[in-house]
Amino acid sequence: METKQLLGTFSKDARGTRHLLTVPVHYEDTDFSGFVYHANYLKFAERGRSNFINLAGITHLQLLEFEPQLAFVVGHMEMDFLSPGRVEDLLLVETIFTECRGARLTAEQRISREGETLWQAHVLAAVVDLDGRPRRMPKQLAAQMTPHLGTSFLSDKGEK
Repeated sequence: METKQLLGTFSKDARGTRHLLTVPVHYEDTDFSGFVYHANYLKFAERGRSNFINLAGITHLQLLEFEPQLAFVVGHMEMDFLSPGRVEDLLLVETIFTECRGARLTAEQRISREGETLWQAHVLAAVVDLDGRPRRMPKQLAAQMTPHLGTSFLSDKGEK
C-alpha cells in the first residue's frame, strides 16, 4: 500500500476540500465497556488534521526548516460526544479547514460510523514558534492550504 493511501483521501465538492480517513477501532482503543475511550477521538481527529495538511503538501518536518522554526498547535476545541464507537467499528474521520489567516487555522471535524455522527468538533489551531509565540503562516504554506479551504459542514451542534 502506498503512503498516500495510508494518509486518507481528499474529496472535493462545492463546499471545498474534505479529508476522509478510515480508522479501524482496535481493542486497545476501547475502555472496559468496549466503547472507544473518549481521549482516542482526539487522537483520531489529530490524524485527520495532520494527514490533511500532509496531503496539501505541508509536513511537520518542513515547519522546522523555517527561521524561526514553526509548529502547529491546537489552541481551542469545542467537541460533542454523541454516540459511542465500539471495538471492530470502521470509523470515518472527516476534516475540513474553513479558515487560514494570519497565524490561525480553523477546522471542523466529524467522526462517524455508517453515516451516524459519533463525535464532532470545531478546532482553532495556530502556527507558533518553538517558544510558543504565534507566528504568521509563511506565504508559501498559506498558498498550499488556501486551495483546499471549504465551508462549514457542521450545521447544528449535536446533529446526528
